[in-house]
Amino acid sequence: MGGKRAAKNKQPSAAADGAAVVCLPADCRLAVQMALKEQLQQVLQHGDIVIDAQALERVDTAALQLLVLFRRELEHNGGALAWRGTNEVLHEAAALLGLEQSLNLPTATSA
Repeated sequence: MGGKRAAKNKQPSAAADGAAVVCLPADCRLAVQMALKEQLQQVLQHGDIVIDAQALERVDTAALQLLVLFRRELEHNGGALAWRGTNEVLHEAAALLGLEQSLNLPTATSA
């Protein structure tokens, strides 16, 4: 339950270019969906949004679906979604579900 509380207390920050930044928690699965949804709703009208996935260690289908819906709604409102700190976990999960393009993920680079 500490994960829920920690996710709820996170407030979006701002990137150098003024875009709002939403940091994904390390464990981005069903248990934190309400907190993540609240964060995304807070920044929806902001315009350009950066999703920071540096801490991401686990992600499930529900989280990826929420992010796809958020991107669609954001673009409908005239905003754009960018990513920072994408990692193998995110790329593998998105690829498995065929969501790389829907999430507008940057191309994965091999180490």
